[in-house]
Amino acid sequence: QAQLAESGGGLVQAGGSLRLSCTASGRTFSSVAMGWFRQAPGKDRSFVASISSSYTPYYADSVKGRFTISRDNAKKLVYLQMNNLKPEDTAVYYCAGRGRGAYSRYRSDYDYWGQGTQVTVSS
Repeated sequence: QAQLAESGGGLVQAGGSLRLSCTASGRTFSSVAMGWFRQAPGKDRSFVASISSSYTPYYADSVKGRFTISRDNAKKLVYLQMNNLKPEDTAVYYCAGRGRGAYSRYRSDYDYWGQGTQVTVSS
């Protein structure tokens, strides 16, 4: 059973940047897609970005041009670089892994999840 652990969250002013990291365990990391989701208070968990096993990224419209997802298969790491942060980006951010290589925006397509890391953007 793969395990995921996020890090890098924190408090930042609007317009600032943060980089989230997700460390994965398991031997099949390089062959599976990874994703980032977020959940703001009182809202459902929503898609942020995904990256396929062949490094193809896919983004939610709300973060396109500001966030960048990347992966380092040798280190079993997934990153989410977040630039020009806005107060509406405030949420708990979750890393997720699929059992397949293709990226996806659907929560139900992901098989394992991290515990989340809080990102707070002040205005």
